Amino acid sequence: MTVRTRFAPSPTGVLHIGSVRTALFCWLYARHHGGQFVLRIEDTDAARSTPENVEAILDGMAWLGLDADEGPIYQSDRFDRYREIIDAWLVDGKAYRCYCTKEELDELRARQMEAGEKTRYDGRCRDRTSPREGVPPVVRFRNPDSGEVVVSDQVRGCVVFRNDELDDLIIARSDGTPTYNFTVVVDDSDMRITHVIRGDDHLNNTPRQMNMLAALGVEVPVYAHLPMILGQDGAKLSKRHGAVDVREYRDNGFLPEALLNYLVRLGWSHGDQEIFSIDEMIRLFDIASVNQSASAFNPEKLQWISQQHIISGDPEEIGELLVPYIQAAGLDQANGPVPARLAEGFRERAETLADMVESARYCYEDFEAPDAVAAKKQLRPVILEPMKTAREKLGALPDWEEAGIATAIEGSAASHEIKMGKLGQPIRVAVTGGGVSPPIDVTLALVGRERTLKRLDDAVALIEQRIADS
Repeated sequence: MTVRTRFAPSPTGVLHIGSVRTALFCWLYARHHGGQFVLRIEDTDAARSTPENVEAILDGMAWLGLDADEGPIYQSDRFDRYREIIDAWLVDGKAYRCYCTKEELDELRARQMEAGEKTRYDGRCRDRTSPREGVPPVVRFRNPDSGEVVVSDQVRGCVVFRNDELDDLIIARSDGTPTYNFTVVVDDSDMRITHVIRGDDHLNNTPRQMNMLAALGVEVPVYAHLPMILGQDGAKLSKRHGAVDVREYRDNGFLPEALLNYLVRLGWSHGDQEIFSIDEMIRLFDIASVNQSASAFNPEKLQWISQQHIISGDPEEIGELLVPYIQAAGLDQANGPVPARLAEGFRERAETLADMVESARYCYEDFEAPDAVAAKKQLRPVILEPMKTAREKLGALPDWEEAGIATAIEGSAASHEIKMGKLGQPIRVAVTGGGVSPPIDVTLALVGRERTLKRLDDAVALIEQRIADS
């Protein structure tokens, strides 16, 4: 058997974290078993589905690298197929037309609630043979009224549903458009889906869908219902927790493999391992290792994993990815270090690519003055002469490279009988405008000779002015 999974988002919204985790697990399971991954766009809700949301889903999937073997397949292109099945079921008695009005159904629900009964359609139109004047009918599936449906779920275990507690589901609205639970069944059958991996909010739909698959006379796929992702406060994941358009994570500078690495650990584990490459995820992923309990979305953990991927990434590749962020920050790429060198120098200190570029802004453009607090603490009269010496030695270097820079600063500090750090930190403030940067030799190499010497001259002048003003 060839494993075939599917990811079936609805374009009534954008692609967010919860949906991406589902897509990832479906994709990994197919890739792990050498199977096929199908992308299906469930756009039967014409009123709420938008081309912009379709684009958001496709853009997000492309950025994440979750490539489909088939698709995107659009449900809106398959209405004739749905109508074909509905018509056949009406003829065979597997479905029937229901003429109940909204008011009648509301009254039925109210009576059931008052009596403490489970609210469900009571099948009053099951044996109706004549139409009802002025009432456009819906079509309902004739669910079995006895027996049980047993869901052998790969995550939740064995879950049993009684058929007499399942009502006759609407499969076509009064305007003829098919409903979600019906189209899913037809699609999964036609597309030969072997494994349905989705959120556990769909578990209650599963027995109804299994009964409809039986009505089609096809084999039921294997089901795996994933636990929810919650916010850190235990509430349902929302925008305030980070459930935003996944492209915002791209725009904020997260590496796609880092985001996938974080999401794969929400509900799945392989020992105590935290950092995974895409190849490792494919090789190790097993749906049997997914736990039943909900996971909490932790932005700090995501940032840590992102940093680990930046640290371990190839500087050349990271450098290529940095280019659009350099441009988005309004910086001139030609007016600073090549991106690969920037990646190599700053990767230990950046959680995202956007962070890296913002931290390195002083490598591409000048600043008006150093941070006032840092300057007051570091650019003091006592450091004037050591800084002049460092300026002189740095200016005399034949090549502007890290080893020579380090030697010049160390020699300057030694000649004034002070420790390296006592000189390195004032130089850092003078050259970067702040108190944090990569190692001082790396920093100066990235800033460049001309900018470094100019900023040291400015710092010397600032200290001299302070002495004159005192």
